[in-house]
This record gives sequence, structure tokens and C-alpha cells, in this order.
Amino acid sequence: MSVTKVALIIPTLNGGEVWLRCLDALRQQVPPPEYVLIVDSGSKDGTDVAALENGFEVLRLTKGTFDHGGTRQMAANRLTAFDVLVYLTQDAVLSDSNALAQLVAPFADLRVGATYGRQLPRLGSGAIEAHARLFNYPPQSNKRTIADKTRMGIKAAFTSNSFAAYRTEALMAVGGFPPSLILGEDMVVAARMLQAGWAVAYVAEAQVWHSHGYSVVQEFKRYFDIGVMHQDQAWILRDFGKPEGEGGRFVRSEIAYLIRHAPWLLPSAFIRTLAKYLGYKLGQHSSSLPLSTKRKLSMHRGFWDKHG
Repeated sequence: MSVTKVALIIPTLNGGEVWLRCLDALRQQVPPPEYVLIVDSGSKDGTDVAALENGFEVLRLTKGTFDHGGTRQMAANRLTAFDVLVYLTQDAVLSDSNALAQLVAPFADLRVGATYGRQLPRLGSGAIEAHARLFNYPPQSNKRTIADKTRMGIKAAFTSNSFAAYRTEALMAVGGFPPSLILGEDMVVAARMLQAGWAVAYVAEAQVWHSHGYSVVQEFKRYFDIGVMHQDQAWILRDFGKPEGEGGRFVRSEIAYLIRHAPWLLPSAFIRTLAKYLGYKLGQHSSSLPLSTKRKLSMHRGFWDKHG
């Protein structure tokens, strides 16, 4: 971090207890980021006040105006004087005092346009929740270029704005985060960077505690939204490949993991896999569904109020 100017951006809304742990972990970073911007969407639980008490700037949004890509890009546009922009979500807790330094270290390679860190399952997570993190965020770091799409397919463009960093120059060069996306603005930027000749680095040494214990219904809705994004950004599937191959690999890995650690959860995993598949396929055909149906099937219902 010593060779670059680093700003940290965190969108917030009623962060609760985990937000206080996130703030505590931020205070321990060595070295600390030069600047922290909290973009708050109308918290009622003191999330914004806690940020101010920690000396961070708080930018308050009008309720209902948050946009996954648009809001993050709005923040980026305010911070173009910084070399690297780090994005964190309010429920991602940095695991040690070097997490941010590790995340931005790969930018010493001038070819790297983006990095993302390892997400570890939160304390007390179940086997299904834990496996999802262990599968997507392995202990080995890697650096990917467009040449790797033949081997990795759509996984080459995988990243996560729960804990990611972007070279400001590269982010702006590829057009920034696209507005009006239901989710997946991070993957769109990573794919554009790869196509433009930049590298994307996965930094396993940079770690946060961050996972979700979704219900079956929530899994369905989440994958419906992923399908919506893939329908909207069909060029990613066309240029990098469809996700079914990676999905099959995930299912095989999950079965093996559960056999070893929690075999009684295999029926639940089967139901979840079916829910994900059905949700995803419906999302890919969301343009032919009535608005009322899309709102019911989506995890981000507010998106349809603005973009239905």
C-alpha cells in the first residue's frame, strides 16, 4: 500500500452488529487506507453515526436510489485522485491487520487491473454455507488474463465486490461499473478488463469473514437474479462460456464435501441445487415474465420498481 494512494468505499444500510466488527477490523489495518468513504442508503440503526465516529466521510443517498453498479461508480468518480479503489461490503470483516495491504500488493504488477480476496465462512456457518466459500475461494492465489478463458471459462471473470480492489486507471478505461444491473457489476468490469488486456488477481492471503446462510427460497431468488444479469449481459456468456460446467463442478464438490462432513444434509443440498437451477433458468427468461412475477421471484425486489 505504500506505493499507491488507496481509498476504501463501503455501501451501507442498517449494518447492525457485524458492522461494528467491520469497523473494528478497519481500525486495525496497517497501514490504514488514506481515505474511507461510506455510502449510506438511509440507515436507521446508527450505522452512519458509527462511521462518522470513526472519522470516515459519510455520503448519504436518498432512500431507494441505491444501484449496485451506479452507486459504486458514483463513489469512484469522486475519488479519481486515488490510484486504487477498494470495495468492501458492510458484512465483510477483515480477518487480520494486513488484509488491505495484501489485497493491493499485486498492483505492483502494472498489468493488474483488479484484485479480490478470499472470503472465509463466518463463525458458526453450516456445512453447505462453508463449502460454498471454500469452493469459490481456495487457499491458492492466481493471476488471470484473457488467455485463461479457454481453460477457466466464465470463472476467469469471477470476482466479488464484497472484498475487491481496482486500479482506478483500469476501472475508468473500461467504462466503470455499469448502472442499472440487478447484480454482477463486479464480473462485468472484470470481464471487460480481461478483454482490454488487464490481469485479474485472486489474492488468497487477503481474507475476510463473509458468508450467508441462505434458505432454499433465498437461493432460488438469488439465482433468479443471476439469470437476469446473464440475460442482460449475454455477451459475457458468449465470450467466456456458459456457467453450467462450473455449476456441475460445484455440485460434485459439494456432494463430496457433505459426504465427509455432514451427510445428513445431502437431501437439502439436492433441493437447493434444483432451486438454484430453476431460479437461474427463469431469470434468463425474465424479459418474458410479468413485472409482478419478477418482483416475487427476485431477491432484489426494489430493482424492478426502477427498472421493470
